[in-house]
Amino acid sequence: TNMIKKQPYGKTPKEQHVASAKDRLYSFLMADGAFRGAILHATRMVNEMRANHELGILETLVLGHAYIGAGLMSDNLKGNDRLSFQVDCTGPIKGLHAETNAFGEVRGYLKNVPIPLEKPLEDFNLSPFYGAGMLRVTKHLEDAKNPFTGQVHLQYGSLAKDLAYYFLTSEQIPTAFHLSVRFDAEGEVVGAGGFFIQVMPGADMGRVAEIEAMVSELPSLGKSFADKTDPNKLLQETFKDFNPEILDEGRVEFMCRCSMDGVRNVLMMLPVHDLKDIRDNGPFPVELKCHYCNTAYYFSKEQIVKIYGVRYPDN
Repeated sequence: TNMIKKQPYGKTPKEQHVASAKDRLYSFLMADGAFRGAILHATRMVNEMRANHELGILETLVLGHAYIGAGLMSDNLKGNDRLSFQVDCTGPIKGLHAETNAFGEVRGYLKNVPIPLEKPLEDFNLSPFYGAGMLRVTKHLEDAKNPFTGQVHLQYGSLAKDLAYYFLTSEQIPTAFHLSVRFDAEGEVVGAGGFFIQVMPGADMGRVAEIEAMVSELPSLGKSFADKTDPNKLLQETFKDFNPEILDEGRVEFMCRCSMDGVRNVLMMLPVHDLKDIRDNGPFPVELKCHYCNTAYYFSKEQIVKIYGVRYPDN
């Protein structure tokens, strides 16, 4: 068995297929190549993420931003490249992890579910929930011998702004991000999406202020996509003075490559006393969940006995 989506987005296979086709990443150039970027429609991805991880509104907002950010960053990957980022922080979020590959497959988790609330959520300013902390970005590039990791201290408690800060300080690329999840009155996600734009080498640095102003004026993508706005049309209308040119488009999806065999291998690596305790005391079936997608895998007593026998034949 492999990853199970607890609640595929859409009530019928046809609706699910339509939602799948809408979740796309569009890469573009603007101003004769001075800027590059991508715009992402991610409503289906965020809904499926929420269902699997069984998240409330605050948790969906925090992890949804991370999934959208990772989906956007898949734009730079090719072949078997992978990229992940994680936040470790002092606030009630505690931390999160998100990762993606060149195929636009995104997965990840929150370290603290539910995120404790001292008072009702008044607005969507997440800074108090992050507190102080670190953002680490790791790239596993196919043609590099070792992964590359860069890290920055959280400056804003806003994932969009802190990812932009990471690119500016670690990779010296002026960048802007927009990450957006829209809820309706019942707390359902009705739109989700993101946008990022980077200044290309050799571009006029005086235009960085222009780009920042443009992104700050960008309408909420969550609202735009809830209103069924087409991402390409939105890009053309918002940035018409800069002649945006779509270069490529590709899928983005909540997808995890976990499997029964992979979870079995994790069990095999447990210390002898831990595995013996599971074998002797259960409870059976033993349930193990994948961190990244929250899919549950079940092992019977017979399977645990067999795993133990293979790993520790002399005990």
